[in-house]
Amino acid sequence: MTTSTGQDAQQTASGQIASAAAPSLIVLFLRFLRLGLTAFGGPAMVAYIRDMAVNKQGWLSQASFQQGVGICQSIPGATAIQAAAYVGLRAGGAWGAIAAYVGFGMPAFVLMTVLSALYQRSHDLAIVVSIFAGLQVIVVAMVAHAAYSFGRSIVHDWRDLGLGLAVAGFLFAGGNPLLAIGAAALLGLALFGRTIEPQEHQRPAGKPLAMADLIPALLLIAALLAALALLFVVDRDLFALALMMVKVDCFAFGGGYASVPLMFNEVVSVKQWMDSQTFMDGIALGQATPGPIVITATFVGYLHAGLPGALTATTAIFAPSLIMLTAAVPTFDRFQHKPLFQRAMHGALVSFTGLLLSVALRFALAIPWEPWRIGLAALALVALWRKVDLLWVVLAGTAISAVLL
Repeated sequence: MTTSTGQDAQQTASGQIASAAAPSLIVLFLRFLRLGLTAFGGPAMVAYIRDMAVNKQGWLSQASFQQGVGICQSIPGATAIQAAAYVGLRAGGAWGAIAAYVGFGMPAFVLMTVLSALYQRSHDLAIVVSIFAGLQVIVVAMVAHAAYSFGRSIVHDWRDLGLGLAVAGFLFAGGNPLLAIGAAALLGLALFGRTIEPQEHQRPAGKPLAMADLIPALLLIAALLAALALLFVVDRDLFALALMMVKVDCFAFGGGYASVPLMFNEVVSVKQWMDSQTFMDGIALGQATPGPIVITATFVGYLHAGLPGALTATTAIFAPSLIMLTAAVPTFDRFQHKPLFQRAMHGALVSFTGLLLSVALRFALAIPWEPWRIGLAALALVALWRKVDLLWVVLAGTAISAVLL
């Protein structure tokens, strides 16, 4: 046992609180609510979560936090909000995970709901049309840069490149993203056998998995299924919205950006609830608010079914990630170094490079490319390349569009 500096709580080697000094649910909620108010930058927020949870509060060890980040990066969903839930899980159990998750995501939900309502009432005004005409160009630059950045970290040889381009071509031709992900994972088993080797020497001993470790995840699954069943009986439209968002989150490997092509396919191509320009407006609003890019689900839900739609879509897009995290924490050490898992995961991650590339192309084709749009896109790409914070890129694009267009 070690004692945290400035804290009375003692921690175990796994990072869990070992004394009565564990934070209350209210404290967890308020701490993460405060972080959520300034949660711009997506995965960059992980560093701030670590500073608060490890260095300032001493809720878990540095080693435990690093393990948590590894888990969050290996399961579907937005990494930052999952890291918040991981801290809550270690510090306060399943209820702690929910408190941290809700606290961190609430500011983004509230602000996105307000912006969606304003958008619905004013998007036909001339100045609003001009602003979003510019922001759609920013979104193209943002997704293209995300495809490049994501691909740069994942694509290492001709097999990765070939698989990524094949997925992009398949999706650009109208293929199903979920089918592409599954096929890429299966191909990964065959393609990457010699490049991804087992790492037996890194496997921690760990205790055998007990059924009790999975009870929180099983209860959350039961709650989600009960909510879906209730929606099926009460409102089939909200049920369809919830089921779609659950499906998107279940396959969003690779972080929040991975949800964009999946959501785009379902909302624009399959359901046809809005056109691609409107969906791009939702992404732009999502980048002007704190929180992960998947908060675009709130925009989709609000425009489709008002406040009930916003609540339903937001809950459904985040619930699977939370469930998978609570299940993954007690089981992850048992399979994270198995070669078959690593090969399949690598194939799925490569497929998301193709998904992002296909969405960037489809977004680009939806825009009438005039000289000013080309110039604004070039400026946005340069700014993103120079690592200018995405919030400032969005705000600058808004100002330029409002003044000049």
